[in-house]
Amino acid sequence: MDTITVSPKFQVVIPKKVREHMHIKAGEKMVVIERNNTLNLIPIGRLKDARGIARGVTTKALRDESERFD
Repeated sequence: MDTITVSPKFQVVIPKKVREHMHIKAGEKMVVIERNNTLNLIPIGRLKDARGIARGVTTKALRDESERFD
């Protein structure tokens, strides 16, 4: 388990082993979520990388035909 230290400016350094494993690059944005006294850092993916993730998904059978307006 790696440990980090919070600097006087409240900055932290992500350990090299974690950065390499998670493919985190300098300047990458992250979301910080605090929950149950725990901090989670979640990398924000580029919109370009999300292209095509819903390929093949249809809205058919989400609602009954009788619920639709004419």
